[in-house]
Amino acid sequence: MGGRIATKHASQGLAAAVIVYNMRVRGEFKLHEQIAGHETPIGNNMNTVREKTEAARIASHELAVLDTQTKNAALLAMADALVDGLAEIEEANAKDLGAGKAKGLSSAMLDRLLLDRGRVELMASNLRDVAALDDPVGTAIKEWTAANGMQMSRVRTPIGVIGIVYEARPNVTTDTAALCIKAGNCIVMRGGSEAIHSNRVLARLMSEAGVRAGLPVGAIQFIETTDRSAVDELLGLAELIDLIIARGSHRLIKAVTEKSRIPVMKHYRGLCHIYVEQNADIEMAVNVVENAKANRPSTCNSAETALVDEAIAAKLLPLLAVRLAAAGVEVRADEKARAIVPEWAAANEVDWDTEYLDLIISLKVVSSFDEAIEHIRRHHSGLADAIITENEAAAERFLALIDSAATYWNASTRLTDGLPFGIGPASGINTDRVYPRGPMGIEEMTGSKFVIRGSGQLRQ
Repeated sequence: MGGRIATKHASQGLAAAVIVYNMRVRGEFKLHEQIAGHETPIGNNMNTVREKTEAARIASHELAVLDTQTKNAALLAMADALVDGLAEIEEANAKDLGAGKAKGLSSAMLDRLLLDRGRVELMASNLRDVAALDDPVGTAIKEWTAANGMQMSRVRTPIGVIGIVYEARPNVTTDTAALCIKAGNCIVMRGGSEAIHSNRVLARLMSEAGVRAGLPVGAIQFIETTDRSAVDELLGLAELIDLIIARGSHRLIKAVTEKSRIPVMKHYRGLCHIYVEQNADIEMAVNVVENAKANRPSTCNSAETALVDEAIAAKLLPLLAVRLAAAGVEVRADEKARAIVPEWAAANEVDWDTEYLDLIISLKVVSSFDEAIEHIRRHHSGLADAIITENEAAAERFLALIDSAATYWNASTRLTDGLPFGIGPASGINTDRVYPRGPMGIEEMTGSKFVIRGSGQLRQ
């Protein structure tokens, strides 16, 4: 037995579609879309960027008012689909890893691509976490009564259709799609070529499971081509897409920003610093620097530069050298540091501006707090920077003077993410100074509007 749902598409070249639910095909549930008189599996039914984006725009009107229960059911169904599809995901991921090795990608980059049982289960867990979050849509940010008696409120609303252009990490596909759906947004994703096989499978599994659970068809779209012209076309669809999220290298962010006709939220490079001030706890400093660099060096929130006050350098650096060496970290240091630890490589000026995303860290000995501040201001990306100190006055001054999306006192920059911040999975980390700055959780994936309830008020 089966049912039918008809959806009308825009007139710009996209054929009307009839969704046919074939409840039993060879003993399994399969979902197909009948277009122009023939069936093709959902997820492969539209070939062009415009067609996919038009479908997302149409779906956005229904998704924006979809009830919380249905959205949560869809997210839980997506989580189950990822776990159930582990074998298919691993098979696709093996193709990406093989291609990456053939291209000579670093071990850190290959680690970003890897999907195994643990990581797929973590992806599924993140989807369940998003389902458990409060639905932000329709919640009041502020309520008040105007002087003329109107009842005023500012409420959260879906943004609409969000396009995301990103590189490498497949978990971006699942996390961002989940956040968009919970916040009532449709999503059009264009991932990098490095993870094309993995992302294609992840997006299809989520899309199919979501539609079965009640999401409108077209809510989750993935652009399967690796042709760079697809990005240019996506960035030109200002009439269909409300926001672009860009995650990746400096080159990618620059290209997207320059070409986009749509507002861009930039998940920029993560050149993070840790400053070990002269009043730091030595053991804490070693622990934090090691964690910030070696915990997962391929992430944007890993530390790329450590600054050490010269008053504490002779005591700290030998201990730090042992710990970093044990973690496999290469240190590129200035001459003051190398006078204490001669085996470290010599740093050059390029190193201070390099986001390694690998087991490499630059290290400089500074003569004062002010020198540390000046160095960070000159070289950081604005994502996250930290100070390690027991001096509260120095810490508070650092927190005030360093203008990053996240500034830390006695904690690792690796914590810069939605889950450690208690806001759920994040779709990215906005390094712009405009709101929403920092990890973009569920609330940051919404816009707002004014809702006014009057009793006949007129403008005088």
